[in-house]
Amino acid sequence: MHLPDEATASGLDHLAEHLKGKTIILGIGNTLRSDDGAGSILAGRLKDKSSILVFDSGATPENYLGKIIKEKPETLVILDAADFGGAAGEFRVLEAGELRQVNFFSTHNASLSLTINYLQNSIKLDIIVLIIQPKTIAFSDALSPEVEKALLFLQGWFYSRLGKD
Repeated sequence: MHLPDEATASGLDHLAEHLKGKTIILGIGNTLRSDDGAGSILAGRLKDKSSILVFDSGATPENYLGKIIKEKPETLVILDAADFGGAAGEFRVLEAGELRQVNFFSTHNASLSLTINYLQNSIKLDIIVLIIQPKTIAFSDALSPEVEKALLFLQGWFYSRLGKD
């Protein structure tokens, strides 16, 4: 795993600022496609660890739109695996609007875009996307060592911000 470089550290600082208001974390991923499940797995590890509401949507984030809108969060943090050309386990923090400027591939790219557009048209909120570079999205329920290390780092980072060790 690559430890956060200056740009990534800056992104995590930006993310930390958004964890202060009413926030929902939404994990996205297919846990049967190896590293593609990273967002769902991280969400599962964060669930019930703080007062922040965490949803694990699996590969169908659209099924959680009503729940998110009902909660009226100030910020939605989306956790997802996406190929943005980085090293396996590398991650980036982006504003929803930046996704159009970043060339990346996700197995649920269309549903992610539709989810973001629908939410932005329905309620006023900031959407932050934390994307993790997968090594493989082959059929398997095991994570690559690089992505597992990244998830452990991010889990610790979130726990330190959410008040859990």
